[in-house]
Amino acid sequence: MRRAVILAVGGVTAVSGVLGVTAMTPGPDATALPDAPARTVEYGGLRITVPKGWPVYRLDGDQRRCVRFDEHAVYLGTPSKEPDCPARVVGRTEAIHVTALPAAERVKPDPRRRSARVALSALKVAESADHQMTLDLPRSGVRVTGVYGADRELLERTLRTATSGPGSPPEPEEETEEEIERTPRAWHEGPGFDTCTAPAQRTMRAWREAYSIANIYIGGAARGCAQPRLTKAWVKNVRAMGYRLIPTYVGPQAPCSKFRARFGKDDAADKGVLNADDAVAKARALGIPKGQPLYFDIEAYNRNDKGCRKAVLTFLHAWTERLHELGYKSGVYSSVSSGIKDVAEAERVGGEDFTRPDAIWFARWDGRKRVHGLSYLPDDLWHPHRRIKQYRGGHAEKHGGIKLHVDSNMVDGLVY
Repeated sequence: MRRAVILAVGGVTAVSGVLGVTAMTPGPDATALPDAPARTVEYGGLRITVPKGWPVYRLDGDQRRCVRFDEHAVYLGTPSKEPDCPARVVGRTEAIHVTALPAAERVKPDPRRRSARVALSALKVAESADHQMTLDLPRSGVRVTGVYGADRELLERTLRTATSGPGSPPEPEEETEEEIERTPRAWHEGPGFDTCTAPAQRTMRAWREAYSIANIYIGGAARGCAQPRLTKAWVKNVRAMGYRLIPTYVGPQAPCSKFRARFGKDDAADKGVLNADDAVAKARALGIPKGQPLYFDIEAYNRNDKGCRKAVLTFLHAWTERLHELGYKSGVYSSVSSGIKDVAEAERVGGEDFTRPDAIWFARWDGRKRVHGLSYLPDDLWHPHRRIKQYRGGHAEKHGGIKLHVDSNMVDGLVY
């Protein structure tokens, strides 16, 4: 399993293989239009030059803005409790989100010392399974999250333009922690919803009368939305409300898919293991213990491409085998016409018996809330209590006076 490397240079703490050590000329500081030239923006004690064409969104004055990683952008500030996010965003490109560090993690400025700025011109962005890095800057009071799709060097070049000095960004809002009542049963039945970013706890309370199950996107190189609220405390508190959760990892996609992050036909097995390791690391960080299911999101692909189909099965076989080694159950989310059909029919892959996932989550947007008695999926597979059906795609719903964009699911399957 890969482990994060933590280094400190001049008040800079780098997480996930990032190291930092030029001054810049400040420029205009306004939200960019799509054709805006490169210029410098500042948040807290951080200054960074934004590439030409990248918009900049100041979240403090744009309360409904969703922090999305599927398009080039720089986001400054803490998202609102109710951002206007779509139900699903899969895939990511190069983007940056700068938000405030908790007050306890900041370095208090010393008025007796001269405030020098630290340049990040030597910063490195290490290749990682989830295409994401986190950079804590205690002197500046900020945390920088950078993600990349196919161009890791673009993210690195952009972050290298930054300088860090003393600064005081707004205080991030924190929600109180509640006690949890653990449910020992491994499966659950009932209505569920998924939306691309974990909602605020007050939203989860408001929606509790309508839903008992919610999906959470815990990581992966193709996870398209930021997750500023998804913490161990959030998971604990939401489960205390009576929710059960579907932990989902959106990693690299099929080699014949349209997404930037893809595994190949030659490295599918290695990537399956690597992403299982990362998914378990993300799950543990959220307090999700052994014995729980972790679902891999494999979006629709052309299963008529035999090489592509074989690569998908090789990847998912390795994913399942590695999760079992690490003590977790394996789940797969996909379309009934591609990924689900293939894992249902597969018997062998790469010269060995194919290991099916322990549970499935299948997309069939026909509006029917049934997980069994389906012509396209034999009832003897994943039975009993091992199926989730996504029966309706992205749409808006309002419960307790709060609106979200969600997909709808019927659950009779493995959840946390």
